[in-house]
Amino acid sequence: MTNKLILGTVQLGLNYGVNNISGQVSIEESTKILTDAFNLGISTLDTAELYGDSHKIIGDFHRRYKNIQFKIITKFPKDFKIQSIEQKVYNYIELLAVNNIEVLMFHSFESYKSHKDALNLFLKLKLNGIIKHIGVSLYKNEDIESILDDTAISIVQLPFNLLDNISLRGELISKLKQRGKFVHTRSAFLQGLFFKNIDDSNTIVQKLSFELIALNKIKDKLNCTIEELALAYCLQQKNIDNVIIGVDSSSQLNCNYKASKYTLDKTFIDLIDNINVKNIHLLNPSTWKK
Repeated sequence: MTNKLILGTVQLGLNYGVNNISGQVSIEESTKILTDAFNLGISTLDTAELYGDSHKIIGDFHRRYKNIQFKIITKFPKDFKIQSIEQKVYNYIELLAVNNIEVLMFHSFESYKSHKDALNLFLKLKLNGIIKHIGVSLYKNEDIESILDDTAISIVQLPFNLLDNISLRGELISKLKQRGKFVHTRSAFLQGLFFKNIDDSNTIVQKLSFELIALNKIKDKLNCTIEELALAYCLQQKNIDNVIIGVDSSSQLNCNYKASKYTLDKTFIDLIDNINVKNIHLLNPSTWKK
């Protein structure tokens, strides 16, 4: 299952994550994370123009270690001008020090919806081999429904985890696969919320305490870690092609990689599937107060 992992790089370019106490990852640690990821067999990075310095950090790494070349998924900012598309993509390629972009994504449904006229230019870049796939990063189920029949979109990125689970996303993920699309999931650890102590004063932890207690009971019964439980649940979904993980250190990456080898019995997958969060807004980190 470890070959399904994609390394998210927002932590390399920004101070990111509810459980991040160390701030933005240093250049030295970023280099170690990227080197270890490659050595562990992770071949794809997920990034974006809006992820601070991440494009530059990846590009500097590629230029320094010429024997290492990652595939790149990157996202256009939410607002952009049609006439700037081609130049922006070529700028990405130069900054990232790659030959092409594996996946060029709209950063949100709103961006996709308001820039439908950009698709023809994206398709032209794809035809010329400058990009390989066109994708969109989504959150709401109704937005996923809206792109199902858009044949230009071949990759969909959406949140999926122990709480934002099959009970909420299963039917739509199946529909995406039926339409021949690749499904990439993010937020496997709900931005680090699963690592919080159940007694933490964090407002979201308290509002989700019932569900988090249920997860901890499953974890304790299996005598596994929350990393193992969270990653196994995502990686063992047959309709999920890739799972994006973000890390703050090389030691965390290696811990997550080790955890990704854990196998979860179907009985416990079913227990997780039956956890149904009523207030789904609690599962969207963009609504959390910083």
